[in-house]
Amino acid sequence: MKIKEINVWKADLELTRPYTIAFKTVSAVENVLVELVAENGLTGIGAGNPSKEVTGEAFATTWQAVQPENLDWLVGRDLREVKQLCEELTERLPHNPAARAAVDIALHDLFCKYLEVPLVTHLGQKLTALPTSITIGIKNVAETLEEAEEYVGRGFTHLKVKTGQSVEEDVERLVKLREVYGNRIYIRIDANQGYSAAELEEFCARSAKLDLELIEQPLQANIIDELRGLPASIKDLVAADESLLSPADAFKLASPPRACGIFNIKLMKCGGVHAASKIGTVAQLAGIDLMWGCNDESIVSITAALHAAFSFSNTKYIDLDGSLDLAKDVVSGGFLLENGLMRPNGKAGLGVERLKELA
Repeated sequence: MKIKEINVWKADLELTRPYTIAFKTVSAVENVLVELVAENGLTGIGAGNPSKEVTGEAFATTWQAVQPENLDWLVGRDLREVKQLCEELTERLPHNPAARAAVDIALHDLFCKYLEVPLVTHLGQKLTALPTSITIGIKNVAETLEEAEEYVGRGFTHLKVKTGQSVEEDVERLVKLREVYGNRIYIRIDANQGYSAAELEEFCARSAKLDLELIEQPLQANIIDELRGLPASIKDLVAADESLLSPADAFKLASPPRACGIFNIKLMKCGGVHAASKIGTVAQLAGIDLMWGCNDESIVSITAALHAAFSFSNTKYIDLDGSLDLAKDVVSGGFLLENGLMRPNGKAGLGVERLKELA
């Protein structure tokens, strides 16, 4: 089964609600879409949305990386070589993880359609469903409670709260959430590199009774040794995000004494399903739990992350809400969502259907 044709296009996907994190405000996202066409007419789709602040990859370079001159080597290649093709993709586009992710996802979608199985079946399904968290940006107390009320009303039980600008204000918001909802919700936070080591210890001391699930990337990405030196009770709560861009980073973070208790894997950071699976394996061998996150992304790549997540028994958390606040998307389907609980829809490949009028 050979690849016959490659199509690429852009989609500017507006958010229904702009949000603020420690270093920017987001109101719309550009995604690169890649479609691979096999000689029998089957198609596979992939999507990429880079985060320049995290990986250094700007959207313009993502777009350039998927132009024909950079992907023509795939035409005529046997789809059954999917692992080898993903390895070559890493060698050919070493500095473009979101571009690699878009092609990698399209390869996996097409290959699993060829096999007539869902991607998670091909990867080896370990889980069937998990609750995703849904994200509240940096807001004042009143706005935080208002947004939480909406999400809880929609059935979500896991809230991820962006923090990192002020320990005092961060704790105040979380205390109010606990006062209002008690133990009816789970709370995890994402500091987006906003704390110093001293501030992190202060935050943990002041929030100790709030029963937080995890603390995502509290320190600057390059401060690994300071993480290693923190008390185990704090490290166990820490989910490495911006510090974890590749399988090599995973190995470094897991090396004794390990720097964290959780890996946050994002396809847009590491380059797709193939690399994500390597990171997951390192974590599994090191006894580290997995969290699977995302940028603001199309259902295409969110679904790919969900399938990859469910192929690891050490996946404990998913934060795959990136497509939920899009005003429009380029596909439908992919996953089922009920009261915050996510599961693949059981269809071949990613199980998505392209909406041509929006593509």
